Amino acid sequence: MKIAVITGASSGMGREFVKQLTDKFAFDEVWVIARRLDRLEALRDDVSTKLRPISLDLTKRESIEAFGDMLEAEKPEITVLVNASGFGLFKEFDEAPLDSYYEMIALNDSAVVGMTYKALPYMSSGARIWNICSVAAFQPIPYINVYAATKAFALSFTRALNAELKPRGIKALAVCPYWTKTEFFDRAVTDNTISYYECMYDPKKVVERAVADMEKRKDVSVYGREARTNAFLTKLLPHRFVMKVFLKQQKLPKKN
Repeated sequence: MKIAVITGASSGMGREFVKQLTDKFAFDEVWVIARRLDRLEALRDDVSTKLRPISLDLTKRESIEAFGDMLEAEKPEITVLVNASGFGLFKEFDEAPLDSYYEMIALNDSAVVGMTYKALPYMSSGARIWNICSVAAFQPIPYINVYAATKAFALSFTRALNAELKPRGIKALAVCPYWTKTEFFDRAVTDNTISYYECMYDPKKVVERAVADMEKRKDVSVYGREARTNAFLTKLLPHRFVMKVFLKQQKLPKKN
């Protein structure tokens, strides 16, 4: 049985990956994973491929183990893995609950590592891994510092993994979107700490680019002029200067 596994499939880019990959590739089944089972069930109205909705909280290590147990029991061939689960918070560091940071690290990093580790024994030459990172991965960002750090980890992990898996014919791609119109902001924006967005990209376009870049054997996918400019400049400029520009752009710190 050939399957795709897509986390964060209930919304945003995870949901868009479900739609686009089922149009492009043939799967016997797609395992769609998120916490909200009702949203996963609703995906059946959008695709013709057989879906298996799986409700898991990937901030919990036992959920990763449960996924591994499912694979061991059914022994499918995983041809696609998309790690799209994740969240961020825009806030002064010590103004957010500490548990929220632990959960962010668990979902944005530990889950990516765990899901990939469990999936790899069931993947062979030609398999593909997409990990959702962010342009935030290219620089330290005040007021989103933990989120940016988690994405830097995910980016580094994915690029190194891609090189490591090359002899096995398995490709891994880090998808690094700019501000994108998804439900991410419903959770991330808890106050007016960060309020300036130069542009908002369509997740459909971001995913289209990510799918195309995988076929071009890239290890990083960055869609859009603003995003590519940001990625380029943060390679050249001192990060202290980049952070200063960001703070000025956002008018931070804001006066009470």
